[in-house]
Amino acid sequence: MKVQVLGTGCAKCKKTEEHARQAIAELGLDADLVKVTDLNDILEFNVMMTPALAVDGEVKVSGRVPSVAVIKGFLTQ
Repeated sequence: MKVQVLGTGCAKCKKTEEHARQAIAELGLDADLVKVTDLNDILEFNVMMTPALAVDGEVKVSGRVPSVAVIKGFLTQ
């Protein structure tokens, strides 16, 4: 499983990454967490607002910081 945090490094992007790491750890998943900070790479996801979170290349949320519980839901679908 590949979890991607899309954002340029703002405080909300860092919080999204923190929540994603916590969700992965709490679920005990073997997942790769990747930060995507290059604007051109972010635009390839058709994301206009960051932070955003993608799971296996599919954007699950953008423009807000998802909670740990919400991310867990994305990871267990």
